[in-house]
Amino acid sequence: MIPGVSYLLLVASLAAFVGCLFIASLVTGPAGISFWDSLEALAMGREGAASIVMQEIRLPRAILGVLIGASLGLSGAALQGYLRNPLAEPGLLGISSSASLGAVLAIYTGLSAAFSLALPLMALLGAVGAVLLVRILAGNQAATISLILAGVAVTSFAGAMTSLMLNLSPNPFAALEIVFWMLGSLKDRSMTHVWLCLPFILIGWAMMFQAGRALDALTLGEEAAASLGFRMDRVQALVVLGTAASVGAATSVAGAIGFIGLVVPHILRPLVGAKPSRLLLASALGGAGVLLAADVAVRLVAPDRDLKLGVLTALVGAPFFLWLIFQQRRAAL
Repeated sequence: MIPGVSYLLLVASLAAFVGCLFIASLVTGPAGISFWDSLEALAMGREGAASIVMQEIRLPRAILGVLIGASLGLSGAALQGYLRNPLAEPGLLGISSSASLGAVLAIYTGLSAAFSLALPLMALLGAVGAVLLVRILAGNQAATISLILAGVAVTSFAGAMTSLMLNLSPNPFAALEIVFWMLGSLKDRSMTHVWLCLPFILIGWAMMFQAGRALDALTLGEEAAASLGFRMDRVQALVVLGTAASVGAATSVAGAIGFIGLVVPHILRPLVGAKPSRLLLASALGGAGVLLAADVAVRLVAPDRDLKLGVLTALVGAPFFLWLIFQQRRAAL
């Protein structure tokens, strides 16, 4: 099969997979609305309980599933391509942990109770602060190892501060809210959350896709990529800032959802060949599909217990991570 044709077939298959799961997300829930009634209530926009459920509860949840899953998959592929490290994922730069710290600060101080959008806005500020700090610590011309070390330092500090606020939480209800938010979920999200995160996510996507050709050149090494006319400081800015914008916005509205940015690129990499630029779009679609599937699963597995999305992705992703480490050890022998 012609490589270009096989890639287009893969992208089309992933897009169809996402489309099917998007519909499944729309029609799955405890409201007891039939399949056709769900679609009719969404399409016709009539008044009634079914229309409220579809337009104000399920539709925002499905849209966020696509946006957040695609952001995690895309940023994981971009970081793995830039750092040339198969273990790289969005949390490596401290963006997710710092966004979580901002959200926890909003809960701890009571801002989230006084102003409903304080939590996602504080999380966005946390993500922005993280990427600025990483860039300052690593420097514009820094090697990838410096970027990784700076990210680890920011992640550790944000995690410590989050634990401190959890430890000093003024009451058990605030502590419970912090823990539940950190587990990650798309439940009770509205179109307000969609419009809040959408501009940042789209900007992040545009930046990471711009780095596609440079990531292809980086497979030959940094010196070879520079000799081909690619500025490494610009590539670093596109990948790091793009990841910060998209993953920071995703974390601000859904909490911390791990492993998708690590697992999805690894599953799809053998199917796209040796070109990281091709992996970007495939990972975005794959991430959207995986997150939608996980969100449908949490509604089916434990509909009355509010199983958190981040818990399910961790249960699936952690064994894969261990398998990946084992494969790396075998390859090194």
